[in-house]
Amino acid sequence: MQKYAPWKFWLIITVLIASVMGAAPNLMTVPSWWPASLSQPMNLGLDLKGGIHLVVDVDIEKVIEQQVSDNINTIRRSLREEKIRYKKLDSDATQVSVVLKKPEQADKAARLLKKVMLGYDMAQPEADTITFTISETEAKEIKSYAIEQTIEVIRRRVDALGTTEPVIMRQGDRRVLVQIPGYEDSARAKLIIGQTAQLEFKLVDEKGDLDAAVAGRIPPGDMIAYFEDGRPILLKKRTELSGKDVAMARITIDSQSNQPAVSLKFNNQGGRKFDRLTKENVKKRFAILLEGKVQSAPVIQERISGGTAQITGAFTSKDAQNLAIVLRAGALPAPIKVVEERSIGPSLGQDSIDKGLNSIIYGFVAVLLFMLVYYRLFGLFANIALAFNIVLIAAAMSMIGATLTLPGIAGIVLTIGMAVDANVLIFERIREELNLGKTPLAAIDSGYDKAFSTIMDANITTLIAAIVLFQFGTGPIKGFAVTLSVGILASMFTAIVVTRAITYLSYRNKKKLKSLSI
Repeated sequence: MQKYAPWKFWLIITVLIASVMGAAPNLMTVPSWWPASLSQPMNLGLDLKGGIHLVVDVDIEKVIEQQVSDNINTIRRSLREEKIRYKKLDSDATQVSVVLKKPEQADKAARLLKKVMLGYDMAQPEADTITFTISETEAKEIKSYAIEQTIEVIRRRVDALGTTEPVIMRQGDRRVLVQIPGYEDSARAKLIIGQTAQLEFKLVDEKGDLDAAVAGRIPPGDMIAYFEDGRPILLKKRTELSGKDVAMARITIDSQSNQPAVSLKFNNQGGRKFDRLTKENVKKRFAILLEGKVQSAPVIQERISGGTAQITGAFTSKDAQNLAIVLRAGALPAPIKVVEERSIGPSLGQDSIDKGLNSIIYGFVAVLLFMLVYYRLFGLFANIALAFNIVLIAAAMSMIGATLTLPGIAGIVLTIGMAVDANVLIFERIREELNLGKTPLAAIDSGYDKAFSTIMDANITTLIAAIVLFQFGTGPIKGFAVTLSVGILASMFTAIVVTRAITYLSYRNKKKLKSLSI
């Protein structure tokens, strides 16, 4: 029988020790001296731990409309730099149109704007009008980026709730799946996740006629906004600062009203904007809008150069805390709407855990008995390797921070059966070699060597399927794919390396072996 090199035994011993230490937090209460950095208890998914399941729909059409609208400033600045005058500059959902004062400047304006309006298709200029339409490629990229940005903002908001291992992923072209294991306050979760958090600073139009504006005669460049109590106010349309300029937000107490408020710290660019705004508009009012509602409209008493501001209003402590969370996480690129909501109680989760663990135990015991009866001593070797395989799976999933779900438990059950499949191939090959008249030790070597390629082919094809499931599947399917992939890799190691090492240790000194217990 071929000898195992010493390094192979040390490899097996090292992996065994690391696996036991990694899996220990999932299997028992570890002592205080245990290295906590090595592994943490395995995270449980929503179906096992209970929690909140939400599917939100992103208004991606609004993103396109906003992007098109934002390009008006680019066009305005470019035309002014070249001293090209225009009568009208307007936009709708997908188009921007410019009406020039001098039709003879149409060609010059078209050449200029074609350079700055990248990603837009320009229609043939008609007299004094130039029209740009956003291209399908550009619109597709904007929509994709909006979904990615929405996922990132939601993730930051959910992390601020203090939960661990949330599942936040894209679902289709415009929806996002949000699962928060172990969190039960669905109302607060929806409030924080769904709040667009569009923060805007706008100057108040003190000279405009508010009554006439309310009646419908709104001055050009102005807009009507409302306080929380329904009072109207006339504002300039231009947004001086927005939530993009905010670096930090935290809950404080307003020194004047002694009520909860939210203090803002602007980033470098926002700080410069706020400094300029307050310097140029001393003794004028500016309004702070959140979600389109005016929270306050203070008078600028003096220049504020520290890059800080404060939002006051009829806030409770919880309202102020929620607002600080969403402002810190950033604004959503577009409004979202919850289209599906489910709450899973911890009792259902515990019931799922119990049934899942029972299925693992029953399957494990059944496989142990079959292997022991059918392959006798070699079946015992396979059973030892199978126990090692379970420990290795638990350790690997814990170390990589994977989340165990109910489909993941199904993957472990499947892995138990697949783990001994390789041993069955090896043992049957050893039996064939014995029937051909080879000596027991030669039959063992030949059995392992000749079954190796078959085992590799079978497991690699299954691993490819698991990788595809993980890449293109959603939450439950991903959970199944993770445990299946880890289980395949673990079973290949235990079946080929561990059982051969045990076999070698058992028969290495038996030179005149007549038969095998197989």
